[in-house]
Amino acid sequence: MSILQQFKNRYESTQEEEYSLEEYLEICKNDPAAYATAAERLLIAIGEPEFVDTSRDARLSRIFSNKIIKRYPEFSEFYGMEEAVENIVSFFRHAAQGLEEKKQILYLLGPVGGGKSSLAEKLKYLMQKVPFYAIKGSPVNESPLGLFDPTEDAAILEEEYGIPSRYLKNIMSPWAVKRLHEFGGDISQFRVVKKYPSVLDQVAVSKTEPGDDNNQDISALVGKVNIRMLEDYSQDDPDAYSFSGGLCKANQGLMEFVEMFKAPIKVLHPLLTATQEGNYNTTEGMGSVPFDGVILAHSNESEWQTFRNNKHNEAFLDRVYIVKVPYCVRVTEEIEIYKKLLQNSSLAGSPCAPDTLDMLAQFSVLSRIKEPENSSIFSKMRVYDGQNIKDTDPKAKSIQEYRDAAGVNEGMDGLSTRFAFKILSKVFNFDTTEVAANPVHLLYVIEKQIEQEQFAPEVQERYLRFIKEFLAPHYVQFIGKEIQTAYLESYSEYGQNLFDRYVTYADLWIQDQEFRDPETGEILDRSSINEELEKIEKPAGISNPKDFRNEVVNFVLRARANNQGENPSWLSYEKLRSVIEKKMFSNTEDLLPVISFNPKASQEDQSKHKQFVERMVDRGYTEKQVRLLAEWYLRVRKSH
Repeated sequence: MSILQQFKNRYESTQEEEYSLEEYLEICKNDPAAYATAAERLLIAIGEPEFVDTSRDARLSRIFSNKIIKRYPEFSEFYGMEEAVENIVSFFRHAAQGLEEKKQILYLLGPVGGGKSSLAEKLKYLMQKVPFYAIKGSPVNESPLGLFDPTEDAAILEEEYGIPSRYLKNIMSPWAVKRLHEFGGDISQFRVVKKYPSVLDQVAVSKTEPGDDNNQDISALVGKVNIRMLEDYSQDDPDAYSFSGGLCKANQGLMEFVEMFKAPIKVLHPLLTATQEGNYNTTEGMGSVPFDGVILAHSNESEWQTFRNNKHNEAFLDRVYIVKVPYCVRVTEEIEIYKKLLQNSSLAGSPCAPDTLDMLAQFSVLSRIKEPENSSIFSKMRVYDGQNIKDTDPKAKSIQEYRDAAGVNEGMDGLSTRFAFKILSKVFNFDTTEVAANPVHLLYVIEKQIEQEQFAPEVQERYLRFIKEFLAPHYVQFIGKEIQTAYLESYSEYGQNLFDRYVTYADLWIQDQEFRDPETGEILDRSSINEELEKIEKPAGISNPKDFRNEVVNFVLRARANNQGENPSWLSYEKLRSVIEKKMFSNTEDLLPVISFNPKASQEDQSKHKQFVERMVDRGYTEKQVRLLAEWYLRVRKSH
């Protein structure tokens, strides 16, 4: 199917369908969605959750304490926001059941760049998925059920069409009342249309933004007189009124009020009656206008605090349902957010060296979490990410202890994802010749950015401390390991020889025998063998060589039995492998010919260097990055 045809089909599928009132009531008989409230239709659009048993995943089980959690596929790209999403869904669930939430304003409270607007956009998008029914021609998309009187007609409607009486709470709009008089009370002359909410056409979805105290009045919400119609109609005639306010357009749908608490309080009053009583007044003293929709507001914490601390706003506070949308405090999910942002930019295909996004995510998360007492903030960050660090930091506490100590406001301040992404953009464009990102440039850019932002001195000091204490040392280890692995692969024969020699010496030492070198005929006694073994053990800091040697020999003898009498690979025994790696790596002079980019003395060095670079490229680096990072590493290593 061509793209143009697809567009045409999509457009046609959302066009209005018209029915008589009688036909509409017949539809209600078989389809409760025909009279569903906005909250119910949103729940249908969100769909059923997937249940995730976190006990089956080591990382999630540590984060969620083995609980079964709900994940909603529609919100799958909102990483690390399970709690906020669940709170939003439960608001709609309770509102759909007709509970107190039905009369409340859904309010997303969170720091800048934490995802509030994205959540609002998502809800508006979901609102468009399920159609609703309205009286044809009504400027406020009112429900046909508003034509009936709850006290007189509810019982008959429930009996004949199965419509519960709680759906008959709405009044007729002044427009519908005028039409009813014109039809001489014959409501069968009203027609019903099935419509799809639309962001583009502002049908059942609207957006209101605050003006300033001088130029904004309630007409932004309730509409105003259309001056051009005053020639033909009196001022309080519904046909002279322009139902252009946010509440008018969002009836039976969703109204988003951006930065709501920046608006003057007088502007917000219609929201109170709209949510509590299901109707609001116009500016012209006509009858009230029905409202049956969801009001979604969001703003930053500072506006909310100012509003909340003002005693005059008490009536309002009770009617706000707060959902906190904090920053992500899990490194793995924060990385996913960056990947999503990169995917939507032209940087999607640009090389990004290993550990770049990890380092940025760690820095962002460190800025958002509270410093724990008697424990390292870096350990806390790793515990929040679901890592098991019992072996590396015995002082680390459990995730619950950290959370309890931090209180409910953790993640409500710190550096935003937006800030992090700006840093990432600079890092990708740091090099003049290639668009690519690596951690060394990242460290430099973060430091420069911190100085430019002019944070409070203690905040700046804290951020710089994160770099010096955690990020840089952590990266020296990481890139060391990367270079080591690529370097050692060029030397695997050498590693195997060291391994075999160590095992032979250790075995003879245990049995208290001499060693005769088959090549040279040289004889080593027990103390000479001990010296040779120590040359390998010392760089690795083996504190109890006797036990270590026994352990290694036992392992190798067992392995030989299953390996036709041959020694196993030097990579097969983790403990000895790391000892040999440290031995091979303890001498920077040996490294230099292979990893440095200076002119090579011999052909062999040249070919080993080439292999090293190729291996690094296979691991995700560009050639230019290999050079930069290897030189940085050698420099940093020398200075330590």
